[in-house]
Amino acid sequence: MALRSILFGYLILLIILPLGHIFGEAFREGWSGFWQSLQKAEALFTLKFTFALALFTAIVNAIAGTLTAYVLVRFPVKGKTILNALVDLPFAIPTAVSGLMLLLLYGPQSPLGSWLGDRGIDIIYAIPGIVLAMIFVTFPFSIRSVQPLLLEMGQDKEEAAKTLGASSWQTFQKVTLPMLWPGILSGFSLTFSRALAEFGSVIIVAGNIPLQTQVASVYIYGEVESFNMVGAASVSVVLLILSFTLLYAQNRWLARKRRGDR
Repeated sequence: MALRSILFGYLILLIILPLGHIFGEAFREGWSGFWQSLQKAEALFTLKFTFALALFTAIVNAIAGTLTAYVLVRFPVKGKTILNALVDLPFAIPTAVSGLMLLLLYGPQSPLGSWLGDRGIDIIYAIPGIVLAMIFVTFPFSIRSVQPLLLEMGQDKEEAAKTLGASSWQTFQKVTLPMLWPGILSGFSLTFSRALAEFGSVIIVAGNIPLQTQVASVYIYGEVESFNMVGAASVSVVLLILSFTLLYAQNRWLARKRRGDR
């Protein structure tokens, strides 16, 4: 009972109270104030822009992460320990460092960035740079969500399918992939939610140009700097609702699937 009270109090202090305050600030001027904050051209753009980039990032990493996890588990790759450490690197370094790495590699002053710029391809201070930053910082989510499932399922069913004449692709599509969907969905949800909130790397590579390259987290930071707390909280609430809805739907689906598998 005491442990339950401690845990509940911890959740209140860490999550519920901050959430309550940000919702309270968003609606401090009533529904009209909240809605008016979201009707600003910059706010509407940054929400749609961030949603689209986060969705694209989640799709790319769901595919690339699943394939990477499959290769790391199923194939005898040399230096697998080093590769696994590299996969977790985006978790270990500050996101600002991630942005700096991309800036130094693709920036207009770098050899590669200059070469691309001469051919009309802009990476830094443009959409490709934002996407690369989001993909980099969220890359481990899909891999680490799928990898345990591959390790747990073993290879018996895959080998049985191949014995019956199925090709490698047919085996992956019909046998392996259906068993990986819970991990893929979990990685997708975490990647999308994390990409929505990315700040440290994006602020370095995006250029923060309103109505062009300004993502929601940077917009919120700008509103706070301008002492427009209602505007910052209003956009934050939309991001919170999006992330919570997706994560809640994922957990409901996984719980229903676990009950169905029993």
